[in-house]
Amino acid sequence: MILDRIHEPRDLQSLSVAELVQLSSEIRERIIGVVSRNGGHLASNLGIVELTLAVHRVFQSPHDQIVWDVGHQSYTHKLITGRSESFPTLRTLGGLSGFPKICESRHDVFNTGHSSTSISAAQGLAIAREHMQTDGKAVAVIGDGALTGGMAFEALNFTGHKKNDVVVILNDNEMSISPNVGALSMYLHRLRLEPAYTTPKDYLAHVLRQIPGFGSRLYNVLSRIEGSFKYLLTPGMLFEEFGFKYFGPVDGYDFETLERALVRARERKGPVLVHVLTEKGRGYKPAQEHCNEFHGIGPFEIETGKVKKTGEAPRTYTEVFGDTLCRLAASDKRIVAITAAMKEGTGLKKFAAEFPSRFYDVGIAEQHAVTMAAGMAKGGLKPFVAIYSTFMQRAFDQIIHDIALMKLPVVLCLDRAGLVGEDGPTHHGVFDVSFLRMIPDIQFLAPGDEFELELMLKYASEQNGPVAIRYPRGVGIGRGYVPSKQSEIVCGRATIAREGTDLAVWALGHTLQSTLQAAAELEKSGINVKVINPRFIKPFDLDLLESLVLGNIPMVTVEENVLAGGFGSMVAEHAIEMGHAAGMLRIGLSDAFAQHGSQAELRSIHQLDADGIKNRIFNWFGNRLSLNGRAYRSLRSVSDHPEQAVRRAS
Repeated sequence: MILDRIHEPRDLQSLSVAELVQLSSEIRERIIGVVSRNGGHLASNLGIVELTLAVHRVFQSPHDQIVWDVGHQSYTHKLITGRSESFPTLRTLGGLSGFPKICESRHDVFNTGHSSTSISAAQGLAIAREHMQTDGKAVAVIGDGALTGGMAFEALNFTGHKKNDVVVILNDNEMSISPNVGALSMYLHRLRLEPAYTTPKDYLAHVLRQIPGFGSRLYNVLSRIEGSFKYLLTPGMLFEEFGFKYFGPVDGYDFETLERALVRARERKGPVLVHVLTEKGRGYKPAQEHCNEFHGIGPFEIETGKVKKTGEAPRTYTEVFGDTLCRLAASDKRIVAITAAMKEGTGLKKFAAEFPSRFYDVGIAEQHAVTMAAGMAKGGLKPFVAIYSTFMQRAFDQIIHDIALMKLPVVLCLDRAGLVGEDGPTHHGVFDVSFLRMIPDIQFLAPGDEFELELMLKYASEQNGPVAIRYPRGVGIGRGYVPSKQSEIVCGRATIAREGTDLAVWALGHTLQSTLQAAAELEKSGINVKVINPRFIKPFDLDLLESLVLGNIPMVTVEENVLAGGFGSMVAEHAIEMGHAAGMLRIGLSDAFAQHGSQAELRSIHQLDADGIKNRIFNWFGNRLSLNGRAYRSLRSVSDHPEQAVRRAS
């Protein structure tokens, strides 16, 4: 296999076009095989194979610094930069990341995971080169979807102003050009690749004016015609107005034309944009026909393209959100739904089909989505904004400035809150509790199961101010197991999921289920645990907290969020002010970025599964309640009133 001979990008230089075609086929086969087992981003990676090879043949990584926007399309890049042998570990615990990571390879010059950052990063790298007086090119590879992000346009604007050496490669796998216009555009593109076409105008004027008699008039006429044709037929004039030299559109599967365009971009001074047309899912029919489903997919059968299932499973939180919102919208015409290029991912596909005039996909523009929702709410509508927790970070200012300050009734639905699994640190939603709980005049909820999510969505639809709801990736508990009595949501009120007398555990959101299992195991060790479902992060149930403080009950908090500024910190702040002295343990994510792996593996590592929670509580509680070297269980065995023994030992 040719792929087995490729260990560094320089190994591509000696390959013929025929060998590059064969290598592309081998890479697609390898990607399909690994993603079918591990899951991952398939359609985008299959579409960009040839472009990646061409980029690495023309630009000399890492001397030329290549930034992959979002980075979910970097599998080919990984395969040809020394990671082919380890590629089967993609997205597994301790294995390769699904995104570029500077700790993995010198060819990964910038960590990516969120969209629309590449041009800004490339511009920063280019400026650093100027200051450090080093040569080479800064290259940003960005998709047409990521280009909808406002940050990308900010970077285009600055780069056009700076006029330094930045190459932007637009991987366009969405736009279609009609055959007639497309053929003429490609013809004009071939002209634009000719050196004479990109020669400065003063040189062109000099040549034409050498023609006796009518040279000057011919130059003037051709200049006007050339300009008119460019504006009429060439899609790149937007970029020309930004100050970029535009090459394209280029066939992303024609190696000779593609490399020719990239060489011209490499040799030219100043900002250049190369517009490349590709196709999502190329080379694998199911991914071509259903590219949205194969954007990010779990393990699947290669022969059929069907996702592998492990049997009947409860509904996911995402499905519950989508179904519930449709029911609410059917009875309230003010309800509208907004998302940022994640209709399927956030569960709004059904809503979009049933209420097309009330559904808004703004593209990758979270800030715009949130402020637009604020305007809708000010105008009398009830907007539900569905954005993954990790991407809601991008709209932090808009939540404060445009929603909370005016107390507008916008519902922020934070899907994928907590540890999301294989996509890793750029995608874990483990900061939202910390950055949202500080905002005045916002209600912030977390359901203990999917049934509570339904209740919370209904509650949110009835509020006259901002509401945020965080819920995890994955399935709920199912109809077969309902651990606590379901009741209507009351503002700022927690519920008791399990009675107990020795200590109280506040289990936020879906950690409730693991905590209940841990409590059952602790009971076998003689520790009787009260488990509380907070429901509300804000406003918090201070009355229940005060009763625990007055009862001198040791407390534990459990959350799938960073401990810094998180739920446990909030409970501790209030408890300290109330004079709590019985001790508190906070269980959550420490001050380090959680890496990639399955949700189950990560929860085990961070002791957020039932066993981990049980062990953390047992060790902490046992150490606190030891007396003269005797474990708490010995202490309890001589007491007829265990709750009194707990208080004496404290």
